[in-house]
Amino acid sequence: MAVTYNTAVKTARITATRDYFANGTLELLAANDAVLAIFDLSASGGSIAADTWTLGFDANTVAAEAGAGAGTDATKAQIKDSGGNAHLTGLTVGISGTDIVLDNVNIADGQNVTLSSAAIQHA
Repeated sequence: MAVTYNTAVKTARITATRDYFANGTLELLAANDAVLAIFDLSASGGSIAADTWTLGFDANTVAAEAGAGAGTDATKAQIKDSGGNAHLTGLTVGISGTDIVLDNVNIADGQNVTLSSAAIQHA
């Protein structure tokens, strides 16, 4: 049987998650785990509304990493804590309907990569 949390518990859990990752990074990854772009999470980590964490960043646009090459699709993302440890993985990436929404998932070395939105909802 699946566990069901009430909204107050979900809010507390997602707030703890946000606080754990504040000042960490969001990495956009290719299918082969190559890092395509890195966004720095803000000191606050973002905002919480009920059971949803909307990630906050120092900048919503960054330059792509060299691993992107001539053009590689971002297929997933992970969040690292401020010590550089990936403790939240398997985030979905796309141009709509995903955890991490980009203006364009095909990323080339040096191009600007812009986040449209980034949010994680408690299960």
